[in-house]
Amino acid sequence: MALILNIETSCATCSVALSYDGMILHHLEDFEGRNHAAMLSDMVKSCMDFLENHDGMKLDAVAVSIGPGSYTGLRIGLSEAKGIAYGLKIPLLGVPTLELIAAMAMFEVADFNPDTDIFAPMIDARRMEVFTAVYDASLQPLMDPAPLILADNAYSKWLAPGRRMLYMGDGAAKAREVLRSVSAVYVPDIVPLATGMTPLSEKLMRDKNFLDLAYSVPLYLKDFQATTPRKNIFK
Repeated sequence: MALILNIETSCATCSVALSYDGMILHHLEDFEGRNHAAMLSDMVKSCMDFLENHDGMKLDAVAVSIGPGSYTGLRIGLSEAKGIAYGLKIPLLGVPTLELIAAMAMFEVADFNPDTDIFAPMIDARRMEVFTAVYDASLQPLMDPAPLILADNAYSKWLAPGRRMLYMGDGAAKAREVLRSVSAVYVPDIVPLATGMTPLSEKLMRDKNFLDLAYSVPLYLKDFQATTPRKNIFK
């Protein structure tokens, strides 16, 4: 059993959660937009204050959603997690964001069938592109995380009679306009949150699957592309 601080900053929501043996002890979320730089440190402090008020409780590890997702959000989350892990001399755990979204969706599908359902979580990557992966019911990857241009045959490799493809994440809304398979099931309102990281971060801890504190980087999947300002402010 481990006491883990979970940090999720990969998308628009910023969240943290303290978990112990599958239980959430303390958590905070900000749904107001990309305020990660302003909000995260105060959220972490709230968790540390919670521990101080409960004698004898010490962190065993810190887990962070490692991507893909927002370049800025991922950097903020990983930097904060590294600082905590280094300062407290505890392991750093990296939870794949797409796997997190799939895991959270499992608990939202009332008729979930582990024998037939597979998961295609999506994170919006602008225009008709998404960051996506494909997982079976045990969260084993059938397709590793990758950028994908949405088209009607984008997931045809995994479609089969009697099998359902479950789509979720903030990229699924535009996918719905393109992917028209009769086997498609769209799971709404799945937002990656630190509270959903618990089973994944605990498994990483049990397996001693730690990130390298010095050299680990977010899973960006694509190189950062800066945009050109519309106006030249120096003219």
